[in-house]
Amino acid sequence: MVDVNDMAPEFTLPRDGGEEVSLSQFKGKAVVLFFYPRDDTPGCTKESIGFSEAKADFDAAGAVVLGVSKDSVESHEKFVAKRDLTVPMLSDEHGTTCEDYGVWKEKSMYGKKFMGIERSTFLIGADGQIARVWRKVKVPGHVDEVLAAVKELG
Repeated sequence: MVDVNDMAPEFTLPRDGGEEVSLSQFKGKAVVLFFYPRDDTPGCTKESIGFSEAKADFDAAGAVVLGVSKDSVESHEKFVAKRDLTVPMLSDEHGTTCEDYGVWKEKSMYGKKFMGIERSTFLIGADGQIARVWRKVKVPGHVDEVLAAVKELG
């Protein structure tokens, strides 16, 4: 599991629109990498809309925001179109990046155990090191907290 001061694991993933996105293409910029369980579910929708609405603020603070789930590119494209999202949504269908970042966890709901993505956000500094980690994220207020951390990073 990665933590603060670790080098962020490299990845290359397809995104909505069909392009591939690699962490290395943002060298020299801060990156906000948010992992969420599933497209178009209530919490994931609120979080994705929140980051999209704050995109200009993140841009002004010098940070790129990327969303990641195990949903397909096709699912992401429907989600982006339906919710007018403005941040890239990356598809980690094989779960490699989720495992590299330690967000693929055993979860429990209504007494049933299953594997899924633990809602988590990583702030990666311009040097490629992880500057902040939020695990078991609660959506209300999260985008503002991450933006404040990006601004502190300077």
